[in-house]
Amino acid sequence: MNFMNQSSTCDLSIVIVSWNVWPLLRRCLSSIERASLPGDAHLRRFEIARPGEGERGREKRDAAAQPIQSPASIPHFLDFSQATLEVIVVDNASQDDTPARIAAHFPWVRVIASDKNLGFTGGNNRGFAISRGRFVYFLNPDTELGGAKDRWREATARQREGEKGREEEARKRGERELMPSDHTQSPISNLPISQSLALLYAAISADRTIGVIGPQLRYGDGALQPSVRRFPMPLTGFFESTWLGRAWPSNPWARKMLMTDWPADRAGEVDWLVGAAMLCRREALETVATPDGPFDEGFFMYSEELDLCRRIKQMGWRVVYEPAALVIHHEGKSSEQASTQRHIHFNTSKVRYWRKWFGPRWGEALRRYLLLEYRVQLWQEQLKLWLGHRPDLRRSRIAAYREVIRSRLEEQDWRLETGLVERRSPNL
Repeated sequence: MNFMNQSSTCDLSIVIVSWNVWPLLRRCLSSIERASLPGDAHLRRFEIARPGEGERGREKRDAAAQPIQSPASIPHFLDFSQATLEVIVVDNASQDDTPARIAAHFPWVRVIASDKNLGFTGGNNRGFAISRGRFVYFLNPDTELGGAKDRWREATARQREGEKGREEEARKRGERELMPSDHTQSPISNLPISQSLALLYAAISADRTIGVIGPQLRYGDGALQPSVRRFPMPLTGFFESTWLGRAWPSNPWARKMLMTDWPADRAGEVDWLVGAAMLCRREALETVATPDGPFDEGFFMYSEELDLCRRIKQMGWRVVYEPAALVIHHEGKSSEQASTQRHIHFNTSKVRYWRKWFGPRWGEALRRYLLLEYRVQLWQEQLKLWLGHRPDLRRSRIAAYREVIRSRLEEQDWRLETGLVERRSPNL
């Protein structure tokens, strides 16, 4: 199924789905702007390396530019050229005036302003549908490309001190900031891993067997965010991100899926990657796409990258981790704004995946177990409230857990909930 407009193509499309995170989105777009050069209309250019004429090819490069660090998993880069990219932001009915702000600060970005929350999967499918790139890079809005050219000279400690001051001022004004500042970079955005975008693009374009490639992820404070995964087994759902998992952290099912035996600096083929930054080959996406797009929109958010990678691998493509490329991930800032819905979406998607890939019996067993956990937590919170321990917190958690239990963690068509498709009688 071909979604691309063949009359006007580019090398790379970056698709970003945003919901009420303008400060973080601004930093994400700024990092892309620093990693590229202006082009024509909505296109920008970035430098890539290709096999060429040896060191003579390398000498052709502008002496003022920084050399690309070639990881072991990518062939030695010997000649240099430029590729074109476009950036597409799908705004999921944000209330922070994101579309207008993008137009004012980043006029080269293509914007889809939805009047409904399409969810993460629906937003990515909408962006993919209008994209023109031979490769498509799905980026979270709370990410930044590593190896920025413009290096800030302030020390990390000084930056953090400034962030504390801004947060204190925001608290005094009764405001809630999602990030330190609109205009600063993360302390680790200048780590000595250059050309994150070019490295990933060069790696996937040089190997036609790769369907998906992902970078090393780091949190905003520089700590490693493990992002490589193996496919889960049926029992994994009971021992990962659950009470059983916390009670037995060394259990073999969670450890295997989380690939705790995989060094962070080892490049290679994996089963799936954390979806904050996934560069995909369009051809691979189109082999698994439905009329909606490559993502299964039954997953409103969470588990969608696991499902996508599994379907892509089923079609014979490889999923590869390339740690020489760096992306900073300020995790969970969109879902952080609606914590009850985060609980519901996370666990409903988990149950959906189990039903889809392991069968209805495993899916139902997992659903009942997860609901039992929430009922036990509800009883605990009620007991703590009765004892007078932090009553405001207890009431908040009790309300959230009750809403999760009322949802029954049953699959829903989230497009119906958001009014994206017409609700029809089952008899029609």
